[in-house]
Amino acid sequence: AQRAGVLARPVGRTGGTVSTHPAVDAVTPKAMVVIQDRVVVPFSQWLADALRVCTESGRGLQIVTPLHSRLSMPLRLILSGPNSRWVVRDDTAGGYYDGLTGVPLQWDGSAFVPVQDARDYAPAYTTRPTDLIGAQLTLAFQVRQEPQRQDQTEPLGAAVEQLCLSLTGQEPAGWGTAEPAANLWRRNDVAGLYRRRAPRATWLTLVGGGRRAALGTMLLTPSQAGVEETVTLVVGYPPDDRPPIAALPTLIGVLAVEQRLVSLFAQLMPGRPDLTTEPRWVGSPAPIGMAVGGAAGRVAAPGVPGQQIGDMQSPTIWYDLGDGRSPDGWQRYQLLMQHLRASPA
Repeated sequence: AQRAGVLARPVGRTGGTVSTHPAVDAVTPKAMVVIQDRVVVPFSQWLADALRVCTESGRGLQIVTPLHSRLSMPLRLILSGPNSRWVVRDDTAGGYYDGLTGVPLQWDGSAFVPVQDARDYAPAYTTRPTDLIGAQLTLAFQVRQEPQRQDQTEPLGAAVEQLCLSLTGQEPAGWGTAEPAANLWRRNDVAGLYRRRAPRATWLTLVGGGRRAALGTMLLTPSQAGVEETVTLVVGYPPDDRPPIAALPTLIGVLAVEQRLVSLFAQLMPGRPDLTTEPRWVGSPAPIGMAVGGAAGRVAAPGVPGQQIGDMQSPTIWYDLGDGRSPDGWQRYQLLMQHLRASPA
């Protein structure tokens, strides 16, 4: 009753229709609205199916929560995409705001949209976090399995396994198509699911099992160039535990030699060490560096410090962009991206 009465009133007042999908509370031509009243909202199997329906129908997925809720890392990544939104209800102020950006929101009859005349963040977004804030190291990378090795899919997942082991002390503990990750980590099992689903893409969530919290997402996509593994791996660090920024070029250089690394972007942002996200401002991300392989890994970008970290067979350049804390690194990032856009693939 509280869930329906406290959170669903705007949808009911403005004409959204009740959905027959078990995870969805209302549907409009623009959005599917899901109401969640729990401490941590994960990317459950029901939400995964709702997102699939949204994608197929061209709708946005909008999840409505109270102030005390937090999002899991995979769900945060998904809701930062186009047409989707984390809607936070602030009972004190009597309104809504985007939990990831702080932008005040209103219901326009079809979806939650930004308040056009709003000139500031929602008040609740700028309040202090409820727990200690450490750092979250994010590695977003792509590796490619060459066509002649497509029938040997056992190496799928080797790159994220290697990085997880280096950063947490253990390989991933589990994987799944939603949260919680229901399967023990075995790369042969991941390869088996990929083979059964090909030529469709396979999306997975990963969970670490080491001394630091680690979560990730992996998209396996068949292409003419082979199997593309697009991975986002996030590792949490308490305030008294420093991320190994200086060691990253060495770790990634080993990865570049053993895997066909296309690119890797490393950044650091303030955040909870358990990798959940509160609907509050904790600070901005800042870049650490970027590794570029292939043809672009043979020619350094002018104006951005770079060093070779691969070998003759796997040329890879590591570009030092910053310390993960200074926003000045984004200027070097822009220069690097201009160079890469003009470089051969």
